[in-house]
Amino acid sequence: MAVREERQEAIVSIRNLKKTYRTEDGDKLALHDIDLDIAQGDIYGIIGLSGAGKSTLVRCINGLERYDEGSLKVDGRDIADLSTKELRKARRSIGMIFQSFNLMPSRTVAGNAELALLDSGLDREARASRVKELLGLVDLSEKAQSYPNELSGGQKQRVAIARALANNPSILLSDEATSALDPNTTKSILKLLKHLHDTLGLTIIIITHQMSVIKQICNRVAVIEHGTIVEEGKVFDIFANPKAPLTQAFVATTSNLGKINDLIEDHSPLVDLKSGQVLLRMKYISKEVSEALVSHISRSFGLDVNIIFGDIDIIDNAPLGGLVVILEGPADRSQAAIEYLKSRNIGIEVLAQ
Repeated sequence: MAVREERQEAIVSIRNLKKTYRTEDGDKLALHDIDLDIAQGDIYGIIGLSGAGKSTLVRCINGLERYDEGSLKVDGRDIADLSTKELRKARRSIGMIFQSFNLMPSRTVAGNAELALLDSGLDREARASRVKELLGLVDLSEKAQSYPNELSGGQKQRVAIARALANNPSILLSDEATSALDPNTTKSILKLLKHLHDTLGLTIIIITHQMSVIKQICNRVAVIEHGTIVEEGKVFDIFANPKAPLTQAFVATTSNLGKINDLIEDHSPLVDLKSGQVLLRMKYISKEVSEALVSHISRSFGLDVNIIFGDIDIIDNAPLGGLVVILEGPADRSQAAIEYLKSRNIGIEVLAQ
């Protein structure tokens, strides 16, 4: 019997969402048949290629775009039913950060962080206190009087995050916020977002075209293609067993296990098999695997196991990825070892023998 996943109540609930743009060349269907539940406390990734509808979807969530059909509820209230005043209030609980930072060059770091507080009703002293607190949260206290042109890209994004948090939102939307950053800076920004999620209790929705971002921080992911969701689920499950072709292509960008195909095609001496050898690709497909499987099959089945290369990461506290290995020994023992590995929830692909 399947174990039902326990999740918090949905803070964003979307049903049958449809959005069409009217253009000179006719109607363009941007979103259709979108069904999503984003639970309170999720770090939820939405990934797709350019033009897939990711940014349109996130703009619908914060009311910057009106949708044509369906429902989109945030904290139980449908965005389409809100008056202008109510929508403005709702947006105060939804912070947003962008790829381009959107900072005002004429204002200091503190001044940019304060922008979101100018219509909050707080007096100058209270705003200054809140700005000091915000800059401390994003590790930029010493840059309060600096200007955006004096900052690195990562520092600019930290200012944008501080501004997005100004009104104590319950949801933080990140629209390609790390796409313009180098890998090390991206890692630091994602680490900051995870820290803010854990300490402030935020629900974070991350729009990206990079599966590596999903892998580093998200607990769930939806894959969007041509305006609709083609696959959705827990990040570990999606990486371990991607079903949609687009998802498979995205997952492949985060692993080097596919390199074995090039080695075989190029007749590399690394995969030039001798009699009694079997070339395998082993993939972790279950969170329950924690055994030292390579040494176990070597000892138990009397085989030599040569690891050609591997790519193993940790997602949700479990190993994910795999190894490419050559088994050497009697055929019946190699087959028995393969059957054993399958019984231990290891995905096995015999590449050559």
